[in-house]
Amino acid sequence: MRSSLNRMLVCLALLGIASAAAAPLPMQSTTTSGVTVKATPLVVAGERWEFEIVLETHSGNVGDDLVKSAILTTDDETSRPLEWRGDPPGGHHRKGVLTFRVVNPGAARVGLAIARPGEAEPRVFQWQLR
Repeated sequence: MRSSLNRMLVCLALLGIASAAAAPLPMQSTTTSGVTVKATPLVVAGERWEFEIVLETHSGNVGDDLVKSAILTTDDETSRPLEWRGDPPGGHHRKGVLTFRVVNPGAARVGLAIARPGEAEPRVFQWQLR
């Protein structure tokens, strides 16, 4: 009876660790010059990492070429996006997914920088992975 209880407690503890590790990373948002950029990590494991990006404004168009203007950084590497799957440039609202190839998927932290036309500093988003 006692060993069954111990096994059950170990299983519950492992499930709690797995649930905590699988918790989604939060969306981050910045607003500058009337344009809001939101970044949400979707996949940060394996060799292909994905981030949902949303650009919104009430004036002007968001015609950013995110494949050219985004940079992903981890503990020891920097990479450019492989592709953008989403809305084409233009309009007041764009949403899509940026995909990156990551050589070292065991990173402790990840950063995403998006340089926007006409802005002095890139938008920077950072998440702690472990």
